[in-house]
Amino acid sequence: MAETVKSTGVSKEKGYLYYLGKDGNVWRSKMARAGKGGGNAEQVASAGVTRESGYLYFIDKNGDVARAPMARGRK
Repeated sequence: MAETVKSTGVSKEKGYLYYLGKDGNVWRSKMARAGKGGGNAEQVASAGVTRESGYLYFIDKNGDVARAPMARGRK
């Protein structure tokens, strides 16, 4: 299960991809659609999260930074 790491309360808009950047802050980029490129990343919130190995970090539906253990070695 996922656990909340930092509560940022980012409100998500349609057409954008939200992610945790290498600097530990929340960023968003316009999603690429048919014939139109994406990109133009902009910082949305400053979270200051330090990543730990073995976890997948993401922005959950509430707009908070969450993490879940990576699935490794399943058969």
